[in-house]
Amino acid sequence: MYHEDEGPVESLVHLYIDGAFNRRELIRRVAKYTGGVVSAGAAVAALGVTAADDAAAQNFCTDDMRVPANAVDLAMEDVAFGGESGTIYAHVARPRFQADPLPAVLVIHENRGLNEHIKDVTRRFARASFVGVGIDLLSREGGTDKFPDPAAAGAAYNRTTVDGRLQDMLSTLAWMKQQSYIQGDRMGCVGFCAGGANSFNLAVSTSDIAAAVVYYGAAPSPIDRIANLNAPILLQFAHLDTNLTLALAPVLTNLIAGRKTFGIHIYEGARHAFNNDTGAAFDRQAACEAWARTTDFFGRHLRKPRVVT
Repeated sequence: MYHEDEGPVESLVHLYIDGAFNRRELIRRVAKYTGGVVSAGAAVAALGVTAADDAAAQNFCTDDMRVPANAVDLAMEDVAFGGESGTIYAHVARPRFQADPLPAVLVIHENRGLNEHIKDVTRRFARASFVGVGIDLLSREGGTDKFPDPAAAGAAYNRTTVDGRLQDMLSTLAWMKQQSYIQGDRMGCVGFCAGGANSFNLAVSTSDIAAAVVYYGAAPSPIDRIANLNAPILLQFAHLDTNLTLALAPVLTNLIAGRKTFGIHIYEGARHAFNNDTGAAFDRQAACEAWARTTDFFGRHLRKPRVVT
């Protein structure tokens, strides 16, 4: 109930409870009084408002999530190392001033290679206090840099194979485990579109993955390979991405029947590729919420002792 002598934060909380706006808007408004998002979260939590049922609100989204290639707080490099059939290329980003090894996330691109957008996503994980490793699955074709035209990059991706991509991802995980700044038993993977399918395939193919996230990607084939999944998995799909989202029904059946640990969210009104902020389907609200869920998911599953079943 409203009281005339309550402060502005209490008043905003009451408006939120009464349904005047969502939690994201509450945090934004309270931050004007507390001076920051973190302190705003603490202030509303003290008044009994939690984000238990609103994962998106746990990580307030700024106007521009992108991380520049010259960010002074990060150490970034393009690396090359040996794989099954030759050199594999990758973009690596990590917090510059972190002394201890960190959990790592393998970032798997769409079907146009390791472009600047995916390198940016890799840096976003570094800013979230992970080591981000953006793999170039066009390495067998000479690397994404050989294909400045997106159509040519897509054609090059189509010349790669499921087995070849899987082997290159496994080789990259092996390389990651050798790096002193990575916790080799705390590695996750995330992929977008074609990369989502690759992320799912990797998760059912190795016990080296401790958590996996799939953005609008196809399930492994045959689908009963889901029985091999040892890691928690988060599925992020789009309401208007009809074909892929409809295909989730047998995925859920297998996940539930196999008693797997999983989460799923379908973003209302979003289209395929909603996370790509360089494309026409970009949906800032959906991307922001999905990023919050992704970092929260990796935080919960990569920053705790791991038990492999």
